[in-house]
Amino acid sequence: MERKHETASPDRYDLLKEFAKHNRKEMTQSETVLWNALRKEIRGIKFRRQHPIGDYIADFLCLTKKMVIEVDGGYHNDPTQQQEDQWRTEYLESKGYHVIRFSNEEVYTDTKGVIRIIKEELTNIEDNYE
Repeated sequence: MERKHETASPDRYDLLKEFAKHNRKEMTQSETVLWNALRKEIRGIKFRRQHPIGDYIADFLCLTKKMVIEVDGGYHNDPTQQQEDQWRTEYLESKGYHVIRFSNEEVYTDTKGVIRIIKEELTNIEDNYE
């Protein structure tokens, strides 16, 4: 049986769980657009929204493929935030996750292209672990 805190830091699980729950209720517009597209366009692969991994909360996670999808707003252009994002990506990759990032603008203006990239990445992951 999978423990609920399997991917999260056990000592911070309750806090991260509440924060993730809040984030699911208050998703950004771009997160909502991508969530709806994931559910509609990618069949047979389960994604979770706002899922804790370590001390972080991934925007979207496919546990079976170990894929994290992040949707970045404008503040991610700030150099300090870019460094934080790099550390976050390195941490997630060190735990075996494949991380892909999209900007809000990419999600808004080219949702089909974003979904196409996600499908391609999922196919690559399948090929790597067969």
